[in-house]
Amino acid sequence: MNTLEVVILAAGKGTRMYSSTPKVLHKIGGKALLAHVIQSAQDIDAKAIHVVVGFGGEQVQQQIQADNINWAVQAEQLGTGHAVAQALPGIDQDSVVLVLYGDVPLIKQETLKDLVQACNADSLALLTVNSSDATGLGRIIRNDQQQAVAIVEEKDANASQKLIKETNSGILAAPAKRLAKWLEALSPKNAQGEYYLTDIIAMAVADNCAVQTLTVDDELEVLGVNNKAQLAQLERHYQYRKSAALLNSGVTLFDPNRIDIRGNLECGKDVEIDVNTIFEGNVSLGNNVRIGPNVFIKNSVIGDNTQIFANSHIEESTIAQSCSIGPFARLRTGTHLNNGSKIGNFVETKKANIGQGSKVNHLSYVGDAIVGENVNIGAGTIFCNYDGVNKFQTRIHDGVFIGSNTAIVAPVEVGKGASIGAGSTLTKDVGENELAVARGRQRNIEGWKRPEKK
Repeated sequence: MNTLEVVILAAGKGTRMYSSTPKVLHKIGGKALLAHVIQSAQDIDAKAIHVVVGFGGEQVQQQIQADNINWAVQAEQLGTGHAVAQALPGIDQDSVVLVLYGDVPLIKQETLKDLVQACNADSLALLTVNSSDATGLGRIIRNDQQQAVAIVEEKDANASQKLIKETNSGILAAPAKRLAKWLEALSPKNAQGEYYLTDIIAMAVADNCAVQTLTVDDELEVLGVNNKAQLAQLERHYQYRKSAALLNSGVTLFDPNRIDIRGNLECGKDVEIDVNTIFEGNVSLGNNVRIGPNVFIKNSVIGDNTQIFANSHIEESTIAQSCSIGPFARLRTGTHLNNGSKIGNFVETKKANIGQGSKVNHLSYVGDAIVGENVNIGAGTIFCNYDGVNKFQTRIHDGVFIGSNTAIVAPVEVGKGASIGAGSTLTKDVGENELAVARGRQRNIEGWKRPEKK
């Protein structure tokens, strides 16, 4: 097969999105529509990827992080044929050109490979779909031998042609040399006054170039996003695909319709995931992990046998084996939990390394801290790591017991086996096995009367 080059049309304004954001930058599964399409092109080993931008082109180029993209600009919106022509100067004339669309994000790798294989120097390959509602779509015209011979846009179709259910997806593969010739011959003499890419089908037939068709069964695979309703529709379909893959791999989902994966989720064996959970970025769940309802996890690794209870938020963290988190816990960037450690309800951590078997059970903040093994941090403990300008680290050694309602003003180091009395405010280091009590002396005033409202 000749080398493959991909042209992605991403110049549309997206008026019906009612947004200042270019249409192709709206997201599905946490990733821009255009980024999905670029990934599809990369997955089929395209030699070169050409993206044609127009409205908001600079913004699109700034936000799309992909290597080896050749950008072309369609300054005027003169139709799909005109858009493809903008990329032609950078295309090898001996290659096969696959035309994709920046607002059609769910096209499958397998479909594209089959389509490209059907194209060669003497044949064009066209992707079609049997539409339940063909309104607004180009109809596939076939001859008596059932060969595709033309595409008629709805605005140019007659009454009988409008009854046709087989429609054009817009996606096609064509030999570059022939494509260049056909694009030069396009005319805007049609109802919309545009240069239709679809007109090259009739040109190919006239040029004795075979037109091969491949029909997809799933309409949503080739659905383009034109408004927020379609964006939401494809989001749910995308999540359905993700859920189905998890179920097929053995993951237990309490409700497959109530999980959102906005990135990559890897799961070990016997993983259970409750409802209304969100996974963002790259997340890895080990064996026997239990995820409770309403949990958010971003760019984190969760070790074997760990349980995360309801309403917890975990971001940029590493959790070892057999840990317990939540409910209502927040683990921020840089948190590392070692084996068997526990973070309880209404606890927040940041840049905290919590040692094996240590516990922070209730209503505490642990930031910029190294906590040893088998440490108990009582309820209401605050690690005061910020002086308004700089941040400082606290070090708690193995076996320390910290009483409730303690404030630790960093930098402080607490030695092995030390104890901190409840209600203390630590500003100095504590030695091994020492008891530190840092609080005002209690006074009881006899005969005191509360003020009365006048």
